[in-house]
Amino acid sequence: MGDPVTEYTARLQHQEREIQSLSAEIESLKKSQSFEPSQRLEDLREENNRLKYRLNVMKRSLQEETPHCGKSMLNINQRLQDVFGEAIRASFPDLDNPPLAVTPNQQAKFGDYQCNSAMGMAQMLKAKGTKVNPREIAEKIVQNLPDNELIQTTEIAGPGFINIHLKKTFVSKLLTSMLLNGVQPPPLATRKRVIVDFSSPNIAKEMHVGHLRSTIIGDSMCRLFEFLGYDVLSVGRLNHVGDWGTQFGMLIAHLQDKFPDYLTVSPPIGDLQMFYKESKKRFDEDEEFKKRAYQCVVRLQSKEPDFIKAWNMICDVSRREFQKVYDCLDIKIVERGESFYQNRMTQVVKEFEDKGLVELDEGRKIVFVPGQSIPLTIVKSDGGYTYDTSDLAALRQRLFEEKADIVIYVVDSGQGTHFQVIFAAGQMIGWYDPQVTRVEHAGFGVVLGEDKKKFKTRSGDTVRLMDLLEEGLKRSMDKLKEKERDKVLTPEELVKAQRAVAFGCIKYADLSHNRINDYVFSFDKMLDDRGNTAAYLLYAFTRIRSIARLANLDEASLRKAAETTEILLDHDKEWKLGKCILRFPEILQKILDDLLLHTLCDYLYELATTFTEFYDSCYCVEKDRQTGEVNKINMWRMLLCEATASIMAKCFDILGLNPVQRM
Repeated sequence: MGDPVTEYTARLQHQEREIQSLSAEIESLKKSQSFEPSQRLEDLREENNRLKYRLNVMKRSLQEETPHCGKSMLNINQRLQDVFGEAIRASFPDLDNPPLAVTPNQQAKFGDYQCNSAMGMAQMLKAKGTKVNPREIAEKIVQNLPDNELIQTTEIAGPGFINIHLKKTFVSKLLTSMLLNGVQPPPLATRKRVIVDFSSPNIAKEMHVGHLRSTIIGDSMCRLFEFLGYDVLSVGRLNHVGDWGTQFGMLIAHLQDKFPDYLTVSPPIGDLQMFYKESKKRFDEDEEFKKRAYQCVVRLQSKEPDFIKAWNMICDVSRREFQKVYDCLDIKIVERGESFYQNRMTQVVKEFEDKGLVELDEGRKIVFVPGQSIPLTIVKSDGGYTYDTSDLAALRQRLFEEKADIVIYVVDSGQGTHFQVIFAAGQMIGWYDPQVTRVEHAGFGVVLGEDKKKFKTRSGDTVRLMDLLEEGLKRSMDKLKEKERDKVLTPEELVKAQRAVAFGCIKYADLSHNRINDYVFSFDKMLDDRGNTAAYLLYAFTRIRSIARLANLDEASLRKAAETTEILLDHDKEWKLGKCILRFPEILQKILDDLLLHTLCDYLYELATTFTEFYDSCYCVEKDRQTGEVNKINMWRMLLCEATASIMAKCFDILGLNPVQRM
């Protein structure tokens, strides 16, 4: 069974089109003096009236079951779009896809939200030969607004802006619902399956600062999808590591020479980066070594046991090093190397050949994709596979075996053209329809040093990620001691605060920048406790949490208060804070659409500063000046404090930050 409201609306629209058609026919007949009443028209009008009546009854019933009665948080912007969309359709039923623009108002004096559709609709009507003033359009939209639970008043301003004032009782009930039910995601129409491909270091090479952005951004995207209720599969957090190919031939050959007893005694490879550099030097300078390395690749790909064992040893050393980074950053990820797709690559090549999509070019097998200037090389002239082959095999496996509805690749922007061709090839061969399945490259810029050049050490080497994280820990502890937090925190609390600040600041500095752009890495800026930084937000959060402790209110007391206390929003700072808290669902929807996580950071900073304005203007707890005893608690304002902290905590969770109760 479909949604009855949608079903009746569709039937109603069909009937109205038929009525318009018959009316036009009657007008034509009138002009030719041969008009006779149409029974079909009368029947349609009668059926139409019945449908309108039933539709209005159902809509009123749905409005009575207001969304704030459920556990999910309501997206106010989306609800307003529904209301204004209905009014626009009723006002101008002949307009196809009229613009629907509802946004939060930036200035409180103009109301809470604004509908800006009238100007765009005037342009559409003008293009159809009808000139209408946008203000007249706005007036007609307002006249056709359906009964609803959230709009107090509207007013038309300027050329046709419709300013919207929300009902304070409605906002108050939504806040109470959130406090009683917790911060719940908006309702999800369908629970889609998601895979996010991120981090992706190469085996036998240490993770460096270039892997930082992919790891942090990808993890946060997974957290967002998980919170919203999507099925981020058991392999949804995918680490597509480079663990196959020529470099392993040279590593195995070097292993055989340096540790000839590696099959019986585990080789003490402490510095894998140095081991890689040694083997690469030999590979570049020694032709005999190079030949043996290529032979090792063949024997590895033939899965000879001794070579598989050597390969596993090297992979295990890398994994231990990677895990140190993932443990610091609290990253949960499933490794799936290129080797996993080896057999599937053969199937992919065969599938493209069977469909006549493969061309031969100097011994290579290539695929040209319509609209793309660069072909894919799926088999090299020596018979080996390429990154193109493995990425096609990975895409196919994720779509057909994992049955993913959404596949996101968090890889640097330099790979944009490559993924564009891979995705186009997947569509060309019929693996997926982009209207149904979302396959997307979430690219990002590079990390720059404070000199605005690519971030490197003084010697010019790429910065090791573990070195950067350890430097963050050192600077974080220095900052805490500078603020004399070591004198008020226990040693255990101090270490927790150190890690929260260090790793939180590194993550937030990345996520707070638009991922598409390059960003400058600066410990001094990210550890600053002023402005839009993790340090400021973490301190702000602990201060908000401390207000309840000051008032001697525990979780049970606050819950009881939420059940019995109406949240008044009479002061303009209370009203501003209440609305800001409830914008959380619409912020999440925007990020879901464009995968730009800096929007959440901007919102988090706005929420913290809006709370500060509220706290400076509205007392929550009053203390006796002589004794220091609490003598008055404003409970509805305490509930606003709790609601703010709850939303901040959920934002931190999505961003992968770990706030502590005391700092």
